[in-house]
Amino acid sequence: MPAFNGYDYARVRGRMRRALAGPQIAAILPAICLTGFWIAGEAALVLGALLLPVLYVLAGSEAERAPPAAAPRDAVTGLPLRDTLERVLDHALRGTEPGSGKTACLILRIDEFNAFRDRYGQSAADDAQHRIAGRLHGALRDGDVVCKMGEACYGIALGPVMLLDLEAVIQLCTRLQGAVEEPLALDATTVYLSGSIGFCLGTRSPLPTGASLIAAGQAALREAARFAPSAIRSFSTEMQKHRQGGNLSGSELANALENNQILPFFQPQVSTDTGLVTGFEALARWCHPERGMIPPGDFLPLVQESGLMERLGDKMLVQSLIALRRWDEAGVNVPQIGVNFATDELMNPQLVEKVRWQLDRYGLDPQRLAVEVLETVVATSPDDVISRNINGLANMGCSIDLDDFGTGHASISSIRRFSVARLKIDRSFVMKVDRDIEQQRMVAAILTMAERLGLSTLAEGVETPGEHAMLGQLGCEHVQGFEIARPMPFEQTVEWVRAYHDGLIEAPKFGRRSG
Repeated sequence: MPAFNGYDYARVRGRMRRALAGPQIAAILPAICLTGFWIAGEAALVLGALLLPVLYVLAGSEAERAPPAAAPRDAVTGLPLRDTLERVLDHALRGTEPGSGKTACLILRIDEFNAFRDRYGQSAADDAQHRIAGRLHGALRDGDVVCKMGEACYGIALGPVMLLDLEAVIQLCTRLQGAVEEPLALDATTVYLSGSIGFCLGTRSPLPTGASLIAAGQAALREAARFAPSAIRSFSTEMQKHRQGGNLSGSELANALENNQILPFFQPQVSTDTGLVTGFEALARWCHPERGMIPPGDFLPLVQESGLMERLGDKMLVQSLIALRRWDEAGVNVPQIGVNFATDELMNPQLVEKVRWQLDRYGLDPQRLAVEVLETVVATSPDDVISRNINGLANMGCSIDLDDFGTGHASISSIRRFSVARLKIDRSFVMKVDRDIEQQRMVAAILTMAERLGLSTLAEGVETPGEHAMLGQLGCEHVQGFEIARPMPFEQTVEWVRAYHDGLIEAPKFGRRSG
């Protein structure tokens, strides 16, 4: 006979509570009293009067299980905080039994919110969080609870649902993402945000506690962050074995660089005119032997704090040039590789000679290297060393790509001063460009300016065929994003390029808009 544990006791108490506190007790109690009096007389009434209070005590009162009315709330959104979420889930799990309502915990985080805050300011960030909180409320039922879990992060406890399975929760997640992605009016500008969600069904919680269910939802969110933006992941026990995030140390990071755990993954870029692959961008990924794939947002700040950004940049450059050589040897046409250069690297007086030496070492033409520089660096950098390095790389023949264009307010004079050859239009302008006329006008203005300045253009973060088609119609020359392919290790790139080009039975042509 199985042991009667604390979880079983909690289920019995929940069953007793519902029986004693539910509306059915009003109909049943008089019948029980009359039957008892008919069988045993006054003794039955006395015994019932004594036993009923005892049963209420054993079952626990309504006040015991209800969250306090005056729970602390977030100052920005007015939502209750994590403690409330944990108490609500505790209550829901205690009442779980076969045939009763089921619950789940969802953790939603707004994608790339730090970049949004840096671009528009803290006041706009607070306003966005407040309005998204209202949208989430509108997308849920009255019995569901939304709480604030930190900046740009929301926790959701689903009220008891009789039929709650994986498919139902995924559909709910999609509805919540749709609420987040609705256009957000900000002064005279319309902006778009997206959200990634991790969730865990109450029946899959590692332990029958609210804290455990929240931790499972957070583990699923970390997994979703690897595939953001707009990713959804359900909790699995494997996620507990690969915890990521804040426990990383500088020594662990240095060891990872030494042992080639941090390597470039490559995301393709294609022409909107021919459909052919025109290059790849190299993106750093940490393949941890115990924690699995760690997203760049979790380790790049540590790289910066540890003073290892230049060392990481050297590794990314060398591995990218090796990739170019290997593509050539495999007979795969990849015209160019884009490598991000951080401020620390650009301040090295020996940078131009170092890059020249590496290109000569692998026998590669400088034109095949695209040096990607953040617009914020170009817009704010007064450093003559940075200016000399960027112009020196351009004079060598490297292409200078201005990354995340539209977020750093670079002037036309600074674009000229840094010999920029291509603008990479930031994802915030690309989202919903096929459906939002204001987005189309913004992109069209950027493309017109680029054309007048003789600059090439590439749109980042393209996620749908509609966005791809509209960008081509507007005149953007290259696109990059999940709609084409996610970043992949080198070993997958050769087969991917061949399969992709084989699939181009007829290169897509998008008619350009006049004017």
